Amino acid sequence: MEVTEANETLTPAATIDVAASAGDALTKPAGGKVTPQTCPTCGAAPAAGATPAAPPTWIYAIGRIEPRFPKISIEKEFAQALGRDHTAGLTDRQALHAALTKPENRYLLRQLCWVMSIEGLETYLLAPRDPADIGLLAEALRPTPQQGDLDCVIGIRGPIAPPEMCNGLMIPIVVFDQIYSFDRDTLIKAIPKPEKTTAKEFAPAAEELFDRIMQLADNAGATDEHRTLNYLAVRYPRIYEAVAEAFGRNESLTGVEVRPSSLSGTRKLYEARFEFTDRQSGVTSKQSVRVDVTDEFPFLVTRLSPYYDR
Repeated sequence: MEVTEANETLTPAATIDVAASAGDALTKPAGGKVTPQTCPTCGAAPAAGATPAAPPTWIYAIGRIEPRFPKISIEKEFAQALGRDHTAGLTDRQALHAALTKPENRYLLRQLCWVMSIEGLETYLLAPRDPADIGLLAEALRPTPQQGDLDCVIGIRGPIAPPEMCNGLMIPIVVFDQIYSFDRDTLIKAIPKPEKTTAKEFAPAAEELFDRIMQLADNAGATDEHRTLNYLAVRYPRIYEAVAEAFGRNESLTGVEVRPSSLSGTRKLYEARFEFTDRQSGVTSKQSVRVDVTDEFPFLVTRLSPYYDR
């Protein structure tokens, strides 16, 4: 797993037509638009006297994606498609996956509504910005789901879905640009372990840090603090190495906090601090890392290093 430093910004757009973005998967909400979506750091200045557009709400969320039937007619159409397949011996989930991943059934992908749940709570309805990305949702549909399955969604939050969009489910719409689907065990195994730490010692340390980040209250991936943490959790393996090294020194992980960096200027920089406490002496030490969350795709600014209270 590599540390990537994507710094891509959104193409300026005054509005995004949700129905066009999601193909046939979405019913156009009242007004027909997701507004506003103008990038505050790019594009032309607002006309004199015009109200400046509200800044976009970027999403960098980690949860689980599941399909839903928005109407009984869609469910019946899926049942007919399923009847044409050879599904003997398959579980219901395997049959669902087999049907929806066939090219001839791609139209069904666009008709379903896709719900992202975080910590067991239905949090977002997903729609691709580019209709070609509907395949990312199919990839998130596992034939044999496991407890540790996770999906990372990167995009922009729109309005609350109207009740007719997904059978009465009224939660925010997220127009996504990227989805990463993985499971916790694969993520942990992909992290390079410290030289002096065995795999048996490293795995529990990495799992504990990942679970702590995932369980932080109200982490819907919509605030700058939570986007910082979620980015680090899936894209920066060094934090896991640091926790394993601390356990090897007989230290406990006693705190994880994210605050705006004092170095922020025209860019929004956030500093994630990890506090370790010696189990015998009680002496604490901290390490911090800075992340730029100005735009849709966060990126690393400074690597993990010792932090001293000022």
